[in-house]
Amino acid sequence: MKLMDTDVRRATGEDVAALSAVIADALAVGRLGAWLVPDVAERPGIVRRYAQFALRRGLAHGQVDTTDDRSAVTVWYPRLEPAAPAAAWMYDLHSLLGPHAARFALLHAYVDAVLPHTPHHYLAHAAFRPGQGEAGRALLASHHRVLEADGLPSYAEVCSDHPRDGLLARLGYQPRSPILLEPGGPALWRMWRPPSGSGQPGELPCRVPLHRTATPLRGRIISATPPRFP
Repeated sequence: MKLMDTDVRRATGEDVAALSAVIADALAVGRLGAWLVPDVAERPGIVRRYAQFALRRGLAHGQVDTTDDRSAVTVWYPRLEPAAPAAAWMYDLHSLLGPHAARFALLHAYVDAVLPHTPHHYLAHAAFRPGQGEAGRALLASHHRVLEADGLPSYAEVCSDHPRDGLLARLGYQPRSPILLEPGGPALWRMWRPPSGSGQPGELPCRVPLHRTATPLRGRIISATPPRFP
């Protein structure tokens, strides 16, 4: 598909190395990345491994889109019915990230606790290289066209002080109450994009628990609530 002079295509396993760098570079410089991996020296390598893991999960269980030049990437999961719990992936995450897995497990426990029950598509990851915002917009708009044809809403989270001013807001997403990451983390604003012309705000919880925990079990990290990989 071609949109805004940007060629949009489905990603494959051959794209994982390049696209994981796009996700990791975006994550490493933000407040969410700093909360996930406080050690500045270790952060780039850890988030790169996590990005590769996220992409492989997306290729296996969702939809990963990119551009011909691999300057942008989105990872979507159709949530037409509640996903079955999949705690097993957390052990994979621990094997991959070692002691750094605790914060990532906690992040997914927070996110899992408030995923909407309304049928929707979940935008788990969206990233683009600096100066390639139009490529990111093209990827999102391409998927939104499919959702609009099917009358489906979409959902995402964004780490921002101004959720009404970002790219997602300009594409029709509406901020809802935030997820407050603790200890000492940033707010993740839940963003909801209703079906085109529906006039419906969608069903999202009004409030989010402030405190959740991840507890060690025999050297592995298990979340308080078994999360689904988004």
